[in-house]
Amino acid sequence: MLVSTSFLSCENPAKDLKILNETDTDFIHVDVMDGIFVPGRTMPFKEVKKIYKYTSKRLDVHLMVEEPSKLIKKFANLNCEFISIHVESENVENNLKLIKKYAIKSGIAINPETEVKELVPYLPLVDMILVMSVTPGQGGQTFIPKTKNKLKEIAKLLDEYKSKAIISVDGGITDETKKNCPQASILVSGSYIVKSSNFQERINSLR
Repeated sequence: MLVSTSFLSCENPAKDLKILNETDTDFIHVDVMDGIFVPGRTMPFKEVKKIYKYTSKRLDVHLMVEEPSKLIKKFANLNCEFISIHVESENVENNLKLIKKYAIKSGIAINPETEVKELVPYLPLVDMILVMSVTPGQGGQTFIPKTKNKLKEIAKLLDEYKSKAIISVDGGITDETKKNCPQASILVSGSYIVKSSNFQERINSLR
């Protein structure tokens, strides 16, 4: 199991990123919100790009924004493993192709209320399905139980279309809720890790 640690809930990002850099977390999950697509707003890109003062980890970037194309071009210059956009956003196909153009793995995120069938047109273009197990826009939420069935449905869909895309789950992930996610290859966790006194111990519990 791969672990992608979100620092959205960090009270002191610089300090916590330095600590995370000493762990074996696979990725640093970067939530990007514009206050339009979702209610929350995160630090501007000029601040995010300073992340390499504190960590050398690969980035797992989640764009919760109205116009992903502008930010895709900016994040493409950073050390990104994945850039994910939402199936509910505009110009999805063009933006997925843009991510691939930069030789970065493309992800497509799906909100809790969105039907799985909405993913179908984009399966040939994606390397990862990012399943939101909370309503996007705020850290520290509780895992939505119906996500368990949605993951089964998505796994079945990927098999049906012979897609090699992996599944990542984001929202309310703990050592208990991970039991609902056997189909996942990546678990995205924020508060559970960064609000603890031992980051590595929590990461181990997710593996």
